[in-house]
Amino acid sequence: MTSHAPRPTPTLAPDLQLGEPMTDTIHAEFIALLDALARATDETWGGAFDAWAAHTKQHFAQEETWMEEMNFGPRHCHASQHRHVLNVAGEVRRRVTDEGRFDTGRQLVGELREWFTWHVKSMDALMVEALRERDIAKIDQAV
Repeated sequence: MTSHAPRPTPTLAPDLQLGEPMTDTIHAEFIALLDALARATDETWGGAFDAWAAHTKQHFAQEETWMEEMNFGPRHCHASQHRHVLNVAGEVRRRVTDEGRFDTGRQLVGELREWFTWHVKSMDALMVEALRERDIAKIDQAV
């Protein structure tokens, strides 16, 4: 039987909040999906990974759209980090699927947490500040 109760809105640790509701919500979802991946069993790991990856691709695409629209100076460096994370995650997914390397998959979760904390506090903080300076309405109208 499937529950139709609404899912609670994920929360974001105060030190990762940038004070922009859409970005903070997207980041909270990223963390919630990463937490689900950390809790996944070997049998459920692939589905949890795929849910995290689908969200993350959309999350990164949204940020890259905002940066392009405002001609954000460091957008290429920021987007390059996104591509690198997705490439590494894809390789880890392959190793788990093809070689049964769940240890590598679980290691990825810890490394993603560290990377994400740094990324939010540096790259994303700069992006949000630039969005505020140029046109906060862009954030409110997206996605």
